Amino acid sequence: MPANRFALTRRHALTAAAGALMALSITAPAAAQTFPAKPITFVVPFAAGSATDQLARAIGQSITNDTKQAVVVDNKAGASGMIAAAAVAKAAPDGYTILITTNTTHAANEHLYKKLSYDPVKDFAPITGLGKGGQVLVVNPASPHKSVGDLVVFAKKNPGKLTFGSGSASSRVAGEMFKQLAGVDILHVPYKSNPFAITDLLAGQIDLMITDTSTGVPQVKAGKLRALGYSTQKRSTQLPDVPTIDEAGVKGYDMGYWFAAYAPAGTPAPVVARLNELLGAATQSAGAKTFFDNAGSEAWRTSPDELAKFQAAETVKWGKVIKAAGIEPE
Repeated sequence: MPANRFALTRRHALTAAAGALMALSITAPAAAQTFPAKPITFVVPFAAGSATDQLARAIGQSITNDTKQAVVVDNKAGASGMIAAAAVAKAAPDGYTILITTNTTHAANEHLYKKLSYDPVKDFAPITGLGKGGQVLVVNPASPHKSVGDLVVFAKKNPGKLTFGSGSASSRVAGEMFKQLAGVDILHVPYKSNPFAITDLLAGQIDLMITDTSTGVPQVKAGKLRALGYSTQKRSTQLPDVPTIDEAGVKGYDMGYWFAAYAPAGTPAPVVARLNELLGAATQSAGAKTFFDNAGSEAWRTSPDELAKFQAAETVKWGKVIKAAGIEPE
């Protein structure tokens, strides 16, 4: 083949390749701009009526209002969120199946179970954080302990005599972190759910617990429980006069819970970016604001990379607390 003809053929090939790449670069963002073109499914790892379910429905309605596409909430409760997480991990990576979840599936489970049916990192594409909340340390109003300091002093003088209840991973780990950072020995009493533990706390069967705000705050406001401290580094807007546990003397204490959205691994980056935009805006909607106000939590929006880094840090933190507490994986 003559040199000039070879050069011409090669030039045509390179031009065609460049055109194909340009077409792909144009098509992907264009497809993302038309997303969603059909209903989206939000898979929730917990039962209808749970906090995660309520948030999913609030942000789903906002997305429907914005895009005119339906958002279907599919509750796949059970196995500490593993059923839902595994289902989304195996779904088509097209952006139409989203996991609306919490620290349970993406920070705690790998330390609480010997084998998971999903990989919390490799099987998912992080989209955005959705919300953050804290827990409240509560005692019976008849308790002689009026502050976190009172509890710590008594517990140090009387190792193993105080009891704390928990009915969730977040509540259990919050209690174990309190023990570790305060340097005290408090006996753990497990329950099937936090409301059951609250019932025994009201009856004086246990001494204290650290529970989610949606469970504990109504009891505090009704005068049935006394709040001694809040679990995050920022005070609760619902209980502004209650100090954080860190402020109250247990330095470094910070144990909240969080909600976030994930797509299956392999979901195209432009689609993830579009979902980040839609979900981020939805956290600012009126419905989401009502949820956050009622739950005592707050909106929390991130980039996909920020969520991935946050999840990694949270996984390490939860793992350290669980290991130090001697909690054996099931």
